[in-house]
Amino acid sequence: MNRFFADLHIHIGANEEKKPVKITASRDLTFENIIKEALERKGIDIIGIVDCASPRVIQDIKKLIARGIIAELPEGGFRHKEKITIILASEIECIEKDGGKAHYIAYFPFFKQIQDFSNIMSRYITNIDLSSQQSGISGEELFNIVHSLGGVFVPAHAFTPHKSVYGNCAPRLSKIFSPKTLQSIPALELGLSADTYLADRIEELQQITFLSNSDSHSLSKIGREYNLLLLNRPNFKEIMLAFKNIEERKVMANFGLDPKLGKYHRTHCPRCGYIAELNPPILSCPNCNNKDVIIGVLDRIESIADYNKPKHPPTRPVYHYQIPLEFVPGVGVGILNKLINYFGSEMAILHYASYEDLKKVAGWEIAQNIVLAREGKLLLQAGGGGKYGKVKKESKKAKQLSLLEGL
Repeated sequence: MNRFFADLHIHIGANEEKKPVKITASRDLTFENIIKEALERKGIDIIGIVDCASPRVIQDIKKLIARGIIAELPEGGFRHKEKITIILASEIECIEKDGGKAHYIAYFPFFKQIQDFSNIMSRYITNIDLSSQQSGISGEELFNIVHSLGGVFVPAHAFTPHKSVYGNCAPRLSKIFSPKTLQSIPALELGLSADTYLADRIEELQQITFLSNSDSHSLSKIGREYNLLLLNRPNFKEIMLAFKNIEERKVMANFGLDPKLGKYHRTHCPRCGYIAELNPPILSCPNCNNKDVIIGVLDRIESIADYNKPKHPPTRPVYHYQIPLEFVPGVGVGILNKLINYFGSEMAILHYASYEDLKKVAGWEIAQNIVLAREGKLLLQAGGGGKYGKVKKESKKAKQLSLLEGL
């Protein structure tokens, strides 16, 4: 068995002709640029690109196949230079009877299936060229379409207050999906404002694998959250075995932001700007009494949880709090490029570079910040209302003491 880093939720901003795909994503996020960034800078082994049902992206894929840039694998997925695997996927917005909206990701093993999916979804989506458009169908209906084509259905950023199954639709998956469908959903994406310790307070998720993905809207955000997979080979079939935790394949670990850094961690009042600091759940604004607030992920989970404390099943992997390098104090573009040129990739910096080697390249203070960041020991200020949390500045003495304790 082998270990692979995987980020399975990356958006495309534009096709090769610079026509838009994901409106809110950077136009630098083309299919080919994503492969290059993930391979040459991030050190990611497996990527999932979630806008592949767009006809504009389908045309790009055809060109890349013709040029020999990517080749389809017999067991699903595409391979580039025998160094990185690409999984084709599509993120779709569904709507439930009560008006709640949620995003779901459909992963497919083969190019023919994503083409067929695109043709079917064009009946429900006004502009199939654009990503994550509202389909007008329910989650159950979308699942049936994906399942009929041999795809795998996964709820995306499942707890965020906007367009997610728990945050915007229902307190339970069982309120939306039939028992048979629930048994066929192998994984769920936590999102940036949630972690294993929060999600494992909900009983119905005990048998579902958790994923930590970047939901990247720019090249620099690729790999800000990711998974460590144990597979025999990096292909679609093996990844799905890992989702189901069978035949020794599994998700070994989730690497993600401390939920405090997420944009929707705590309840936010759009009227007065209040961001909750009191004990959760905060479901209305204590500052101006506004009841029409954006409920934070922590507050939402606290209000619907089955368990007072997380109950982890035996198969649940460790969740590692890890601050992305671009969040680390002192690590600007110049320093980051210098580190990548020396160590080879961001994954190498985050997982393998020693403190002494980091110090040689970036100096002792930045080296300490990086070590503290990858051990989840930097002080954080919680985010909310669409704004990321922040890393608090510590005194040099405090950093030295924290570092000494961690080494």
